[in-house]
Amino acid sequence: MTLTPDLARHFAAIALGHVVRPYPCKDDHVLDGEDDVRAPRLAHPVFYGSYDWHSCVHGWWTLLTLRRRHPAMPEAAAIAALAGDTFTTAKLAVERAYLDRASSRGFERPYGWGWLLALHQEALRHPDQPWGDRLAPLAKAFAARLHDYLAVLTYPITVGTHGNTAFALILARRWALDHDAALVARIDAWAERVFADRRDYRGWEPGGDEFLSPVLTAALLLADIRPPATFTPWFRALVVDNGWIDRECRPVTVSDRSDGKIAHLDGLNLSRAWCLRRIAGVVNDETLREPLRRRADAHVAAALPHVAGDYMGEHWLASFALLALLGEDGAL
Repeated sequence: MTLTPDLARHFAAIALGHVVRPYPCKDDHVLDGEDDVRAPRLAHPVFYGSYDWHSCVHGWWTLLTLRRRHPAMPEAAAIAALAGDTFTTAKLAVERAYLDRASSRGFERPYGWGWLLALHQEALRHPDQPWGDRLAPLAKAFAARLHDYLAVLTYPITVGTHGNTAFALILARRWALDHDAALVARIDAWAERVFADRRDYRGWEPGGDEFLSPVLTAALLLADIRPPATFTPWFRALVVDNGWIDRECRPVTVSDRSDGKIAHLDGLNLSRAWCLRRIAGVVNDETLREPLRRRADAHVAAALPHVAGDYMGEHWLASFALLALLGEDGAL
């Protein structure tokens, strides 16, 4: 299952429809007083759409990725025009200024941070446009915050929702490889400290509102850090030898796609597929590769028909479908 031209156009149409849709909106905003009451678009003139800030960020990542990979599709021109109107120096300065509020220390931490860095990395792959340079101050601000955060984060957050540490670090590390060697070193040391001794995973997964696999995101982070020779036996001890992959890692059921939390489970199917495909491309054990790929394909098949339909999933699922479909090829 791959990203076909028709799917690319489908995803582009979905994202174009929500990155500039201001309402409904779930605002991550701390009010210090009555003067802080405002419409979301005043504080976030770039990332005000898509129901919430982080979904708008990765909606834009989706659009730019699709433009680069399918530059001849009719939607590519619309993406470029909208990005030109959106990624202006003045608007991005307002987004940057918001972070200077004392109450913004935890704003979108860490999920939105990782996605903003991924968006900046993608924007730089469009040399005909100034988007990457304009996003750079915001990206550097979030990278600095991530340095400080890892210095005080004693334990990993291993939930399957936005607080998940490993997922954000996967995105951030790939940005840092080109922009911040010190951040790469900090991420690698932190990940080895908290995950290296993990064995025999027996967590209760999935949770009813999860869109990330706690164990597979941690595994993918280690897959990015370690060479195959040391990653593969660690991965086997974590989820293969104990039967977790065969027994538990199966497509999940979504009972109500109009419920925003339950709709997260479509994302779990897609993010698991992304992790499984990426890990299949790293392990040096031939007996693991095809079973991981088949399990990934089953997860994609379960979720792909539901990327659009209800706004509770439609405002974000295309990004995770894109990750899953570009798996081993590298979507970031």
